[in-house]
Amino acid sequence: MALSAQNVILKPDPPVVGKVNHHSIELYWDINNNFKCKVPSDKWLKFSIEEEDVKTHVFGTIYSGYSRKHIVEGLEPSSPYRFRLKVTGHNGDYAYSPVVAVSTTREPLSGHHLHRAVNMNDEQEVKNILDTGHVKVDIPDKLGFTPLMVAAQKGFLRLVELLTEHGADINLMNGSGKNSVMLSCFAGHLNIVQYLRGQGASWESRDKGGCTAMHWAADGGHLKVVQWMIDDGCKIDSKDTHLEWTPLMRIAAISGNVDIARLLIAAGAEVNAKDTNGKTPLMVAVLNNHESLVHLLLEKGADHSIKNEYGIGMTDMAKAFNRESVVAILEGLKSL
Repeated sequence: MALSAQNVILKPDPPVVGKVNHHSIELYWDINNNFKCKVPSDKWLKFSIEEEDVKTHVFGTIYSGYSRKHIVEGLEPSSPYRFRLKVTGHNGDYAYSPVVAVSTTREPLSGHHLHRAVNMNDEQEVKNILDTGHVKVDIPDKLGFTPLMVAAQKGFLRLVELLTEHGADINLMNGSGKNSVMLSCFAGHLNIVQYLRGQGASWESRDKGGCTAMHWAADGGHLKVVQWMIDDGCKIDSKDTHLEWTPLMRIAAISGNVDIARLLIAAGAEVNAKDTNGKTPLMVAVLNNHESLVHLLLEKGADHSIKNEYGIGMTDMAKAFNRESVVAILEGLKSL
C-alpha cells in the first residue's frame, strides 16, 4: 500500500499512456496495485484524472472514481495534452502525480479529405491521398457524387485524368442517375467530355428519368459541346422515359435556346415528334411563350395544325395561357 508509516498518501506515479488515436487517449494508473488494500469500501482510496487547460494552464477533473483506467475522448487530432493523477484518502488527504504529456495522432485520411482536395482543385493533395491506398477513389460524398463526378462538373481536367488513372469508374451514377459525362455536358466542359469519351463513356447511358447526355447538354446550352457530340455520333432524338421528351422538347420546355435548337434541327432532330400527351416541340414552345423558338420551329417545318390528345390546337393553348405574342404569330399563319 502506497502509504507512509503515518498513513500519509505517497506521491503516485504518473498515469501510464495506453492506446492513442486521433480523438482519444487511454490512461492507466496503479498498475502494480500499490494503492490496493483490504479495507472497508468507505475507506477506499479515490482516483481522479485531471487535464490541463492549454490556455489557462489550470487543471480540471475529467474523471473521478475507483477504476484504474479511463479513456479520454472527443479530443482534437494532432494535439498535445497534459494529465496528472490525484489520489485521495477517506480522510481527505491527497497527493498528485507528476504530469504526463501525450499527443493525439493525425486524423486518418478519409473520403472527406479526398473530396475537400478535389473541390479545392489541389492536384498534389489528391495524388498524395490516393497514393496512400487508404481511401477509395470512388467514395461518394453526402450527395452521392464521386470525386470524379465533382471534378468533371467543376471542369478540373487534370483531376479527372488523375482520378481516372487511379481507377475511378467513369460509369458510376449519382442519386439521380447522372454520370460524369452527363455532368460535364451540362456544365459545358468540352475538354472533359472529350476525355471521358476517349475513356469509354457511352452516349447511351440514361439517368433515372431516362435522359441521355444529349438531354443534359441541350439543357446546359453550350454550343461547342452539343456540336461536338453531334459530330461524334450522339443520338439527337432520344426520348426520356418520363414524358418521352427529346432534347429539342426540353429546350422548348425549359430554356427556349434558339441556337441549340437550330443545331439539333440542322442535324436532323424531328420538329414534329410527340410526347406521351401528344404535344410537339412547337406546342411546348407555345405554352412556355418562347417566341423566338416558335418562329424557328415554324420556319423549319413544324406543323402548327397538330392538336394534342384532347383535340386542343396550338392557338387555343396560347390563348388559354395568355400568350398574346405567340397567338399573333399563329393567327398570322391563317392569313397566309
